[in-house]
Formats: sequence, structure tokens, C-alpha cells
Amino acid sequence: MHRREAREFLLSVLYQREFLQAPLDELLEEVDPGDQRGYIERVLSGIGEHGAQIDDLIAERTVGWRFERLALIDRNILRLGTFELLYLPDVPPEAAIDEAVELCKKYGTENARVFVNGILDRIWKENVSREGTGREADRPPAAGGAGPESGCPEGKEDLPEACRDSGER
Repeated sequence: MHRREAREFLLSVLYQREFLQAPLDELLEEVDPGDQRGYIERVLSGIGEHGAQIDDLIAERTVGWRFERLALIDRNILRLGTFELLYLPDVPPEAAIDEAVELCKKYGTENARVFVNGILDRIWKENVSREGTGREADRPPAAGGAGPESGCPEGKEDLPEACRDSGER
């Protein structure tokens, strides 16, 4: 399985999980992930762990739209792209955004590709300008507490590992 096929599989799993939870092993019975199994497991567990924070980041950037009103498929493409941008340093940010746009072209609603591209681009640029790579997992905690300067969100339950280790809340 190629990475693009893994993303398509992940999108179908994320969409399915909007309605019912199924164990990953059960879902993988239908497909052979090959060397992409680790990527698939990492993304699903990461979106599960950081889902609330990812959804908040997306919702803050959906000007004129409530997050809940986004089409389910578009919402899940945004979740996948946001997770890759913030938590997978081995995926180049440009590739994460481009792959999300490609998923929109194939599966998204009519204007999704422009919408998704804009939101993911903002998330990436805002995080890059804050701490260099923009990757939550790579971001060291800064002295002085939570907030934009430290790279740690204020008042969030789902803090990046670097913030949890430093005791910032």
C-alpha cells in the first residue's frame, strides 16, 4: 500500500468512526496495509489522543462556519491534514497540505479543496511562525508558562508532550 492509499483508508476509517467505533485490527482485515501499518496506527491513535485540540484549531479558523456544520468528509480531511502538519515531522508540511487537497478533489464537497487548503495553510504558517518547524511533537517548552510564546496552548486538556513534561497547564 502506498502512503496516498493509506490516507484514503484513514479517511474512510475516520468517517466510519463518526458513526461507530470498530477496532483497527477488524478494519485492517479488509485491506493489506503493508509497510504503511505503522503510519496508519500512529495517525489513528494520534487523532484519537489529540482530537479535541485538533478540532479546536480547525474550528478557530472556520470563519463563518461552525465546526459541527462542516461536511463530515471535509472535517475528517482537515483532521488528517492537521495531524500530519502538527505531529508527524517525517511528513513535509507541503505534502500534508497537498495530499489533503487531493483527498478533497476525490472525496470532498464542491469547494472543499480551496477551503481545506486555506485552513491547513493558516494552521501551518501560524505554527511555523511560532516555533520554527510548527510541529507540536518537536516543539520544546519555553520558560514562562503556556501560551503562544511557549508553543503550548492555554487552558487545553490535550497538551503536546513537551508541555505536559514541563508541567505547564
